[in-house]
Amino acid sequence: MEEKNNWDLIIKPQNKWYQLDLASIWHYRDLLMLLVRRDFVSVYKQTILGPLWFFIQPIITSLTFTFIFSGIANISTDGNPAILFYMAGITLWTYFSDCLTKTSNTFIANAGVFGKVYFPRLIVPLSVLVSNLIKFGIQFLIFICVWIYFLMSKSNLHVHWQLMWLLPILILMMAGLGLGFGVLISSLTTKYRDLTFLIGFGVQLLMYGSSVVLPISTMSDKIKVIMLLNPLTSIIEAFKYIFLGSGFFEPFWLIYSFGIMVVFIAIAVITFSKVEKSFMDTV
Repeated sequence: MEEKNNWDLIIKPQNKWYQLDLASIWHYRDLLMLLVRRDFVSVYKQTILGPLWFFIQPIITSLTFTFIFSGIANISTDGNPAILFYMAGITLWTYFSDCLTKTSNTFIANAGVFGKVYFPRLIVPLSVLVSNLIKFGIQFLIFICVWIYFLMSKSNLHVHWQLMWLLPILILMMAGLGLGFGVLISSLTTKYRDLTFLIGFGVQLLMYGSSVVLPISTMSDKIKVIMLLNPLTSIIEAFKYIFLGSGFFEPFWLIYSFGIMVVFIAIAVITFSKVEKSFMDTV
């Protein structure tokens, strides 16, 4: 009598570029949360100050920018308190740069796990986004405390309360751009390792081209357009416009940034899905 095989799960190869199997991510949501906890806890696990670094890093960075760019270089902050101006840009920028940097080595850093256990590979970069969102929440709380202090001290802040509803969208766009760029770079680094050396340098250059330090209100119209072609610029400027009252706010450029985000996520996820089938041969 022929014995009948009963399979619990059948894994089939994906031959079509559009077969991304995104529904399986929800099925592995417990693994996602486990990786989020690992990413969040392991960062400062063996440090003396531990989670205090989440508070120390943005404060030290903001003070450094204030001393160098405002104190020494005398760069305009659109009439806002310098530390608040730089903290506004750094808060959003840090979230993007952390997402980009940590997702850009997904295949290389997790090659050992990917080669032994099956699970949706997109779980790993998504866990980076969520764990960094927790870190962003802590740093955003610091910014809010400083912002409230200057607001109560009657500083020259013109808050656009009616635009506060845009804040979740701006955070989502930063996360999406970080995921898109990071996953695409991660897919390409399986064959082109040179990108791993360029990522740190490139992120620093991108920061100076994203109005974190230089407000675009001080630039000529031609340079302003070039800066706005960077999709991060309009997001950071909108964030400053909402909380500080200064900066550049134009719905067209936010829609442009959102469109760039959608395009890059689509390209990155499709490329990621294609590379994950054979990356063990090249990694």
